[in-house]
Amino acid sequence: MFMRFATLATAITFAMPAVAQQSETNELFDLLMLPDIISIMREEGVSYGDTIGQDLFAGAPTAEWAATVERIYDYEVMEGMVRADFGASLEGEDLTPILDFFGSEQGQMIIGLEVSARRALLDDAVEDAAKDAAVIGLADENPRMMQVVEFVDINNLIETNVEGALNSNLAFYAGLVDGGAFDGALTEDQILTDVWSQEPEIRLSTTEWINSFLFMAYQPLDDADLEAYIAFSQTEAGGVINRTMFDSFDRLFTGISRSLGRAAANEMTMQEL
Repeated sequence: MFMRFATLATAITFAMPAVAQQSETNELFDLLMLPDIISIMREEGVSYGDTIGQDLFAGAPTAEWAATVERIYDYEVMEGMVRADFGASLEGEDLTPILDFFGSEQGQMIIGLEVSARRALLDDAVEDAAKDAAVIGLADENPRMMQVVEFVDINNLIETNVEGALNSNLAFYAGLVDGGAFDGALTEDQILTDVWSQEPEIRLSTTEWINSFLFMAYQPLDDADLEAYIAFSQTEAGGVINRTMFDSFDRLFTGISRSLGRAAANEMTMQEL
């Protein structure tokens, strides 16, 4: 769902929590394996940037475009921004139940499976196979898939991901406009209409991806382990960390998308010269 390299580099201005809680939020950040997730998201983003280049530009994406995408998806900047925003979002929250769950052997096993599955899905063939398996699982009302559906519903994963994707698409358009891609010919209402028209397709692809990702990730779990995760998600602590994760990454990728739009506008202008 997801160039604002210079802006991202100066955007880490969130108030930092007190020292004691900052230590806890850093511990939680690492327990959730967010550095690994951000690294994978960076790879996804670079691939997405190449796709944008192929779709938007008259010719093949240039080496300069590839270098721009690499700079925008700078790992250190992404990790620093998410870590700072993560800490600020959790300021004042009781982190003990969250640390207890994700710091347990069970919690670390679950997070490890999620990260492994996310990394595996970088391979298109693996992603296609995972989607096929999820479709069959839904059609057969596979018990594990039914647990996944419950988990997705409790955590409101479809709605939040669709919202994030729409925000990112809107930000990309805004970046194109900022960069002069349309010479002022595209109004705000036209942009909103176009972005909103994408909602059904985004909802379908989001649902498909989330179901396939989680069905693949949670295959090795015992039913009791996944039920424990579902139960935790229904607690106040589970809701806090779920919202924090989405807020942190939504702000990051909205910013990246706007920067990506500006860079695309610049590339389009250069190709026209």
